[in-house]
Amino acid sequence: MASNPSERSPRPLISDATLRDSAHMAGVEFTPADATVIASLLVRTGVELVEVGMVSGPDSKDADLVLATHEAVGPERSMTLLVVRDRQQVARALDEAERLGVRHIMYSIPTSEQHARLKLGTPSAKFLHTLARSAIGQAKDRGFHVTFSGEDGARTPRERLVPYVTAGFEAGADRFRLAETVAYLSPWQMEEVIGDITAIDGSEIEIHSHNMLGMAVANSLAAVRAGARWISATVGGIGERGGNAPLAELLTSLRILHDDTRFDLSHLTELSRVALRGSGLGEAFQSGPTSPHAFAYELPGQLIHPEAYETLAAELVGNSRELRVRSRLTTALVKWALDGSGLLVDVDAFTPWLTERQGRDGDPLLDRDAIRKAAVDFQSV
Repeated sequence: MASNPSERSPRPLISDATLRDSAHMAGVEFTPADATVIASLLVRTGVELVEVGMVSGPDSKDADLVLATHEAVGPERSMTLLVVRDRQQVARALDEAERLGVRHIMYSIPTSEQHARLKLGTPSAKFLHTLARSAIGQAKDRGFHVTFSGEDGARTPRERLVPYVTAGFEAGADRFRLAETVAYLSPWQMEEVIGDITAIDGSEIEIHSHNMLGMAVANSLAAVRAGARWISATVGGIGERGGNAPLAELLTSLRILHDDTRFDLSHLTELSRVALRGSGLGEAFQSGPTSPHAFAYELPGQLIHPEAYETLAAELVGNSRELRVRSRLTTALVKWALDGSGLLVDVDAFTPWLTERQGRDGDPLLDRDAIRKAAVDFQSV
């Protein structure tokens, strides 16, 4: 007779990334008031760690969210993502994290050759290891608890991923997060990948799955079965490219499949309503490749290089790629929106004009057509 699943796997700890991954989701911007309510409900539900904000240097746009979360649940129950590109940038990000009172950081480090080439300027594994060791060492010297990631780790070959993870733990990291940035693995493949890195001495592993293929919860549970200690999820599956492992489905799966009664599920409905209302997505939002937001972006690199972020084309499922943005306007984003429109506009002058108008109007959601209409208005000024 087969053993009960709960006997085969340790009960995972949960890290919720709603207040961080939403920063990557086109058009979604939570307020500090939203962060206070969401963080408080997450902790009351039993979530161990609330991931909030993204810091790359001084004057972070997410500073108010980080501070509101600290006020609500304390810095020990929260974690903030720091972008890693070079040693100097890491130092600036750590300065900002210290200013905000952050105790737990999570480094976003691209590990696949494709993402490393785009974001670090080189696919070199040697450079990747050097950068990770430096970033981890700097943070540990300052007393931070450090999680380091494998951004696009699910597509990173074993011979590249395992030495990188080993190097990170040797440098003093506390935890490694495998990011299935681009949904890519089946549950049985996930078990194999996680098994490779849980075999590393002293490793503590977290899984962060995206849901474009509809397997984020299944892959998260498979990762735990293979030895992962943490699962990263989001309320309602909120997140870029089809969303993340949805918290409600994850926790109810743990309850039903693993007899895990640690979590107070009574808060899940309120959490979903608060998060979907605050995000502006509405109660009809669904994760997956057919949702209106599955192929919507607000970062120019994702629009210019969609092949780096999509395992299937939008058109394949009858969807379309779109720009959705509120306040995070850049000249590169505006150039993309105007490309092919025939409009002749000084983008360097138009972008700050549009940013100012957005602020006056309360940052309404903009898509490509709205930016083009605004360009016509700008020409008549």
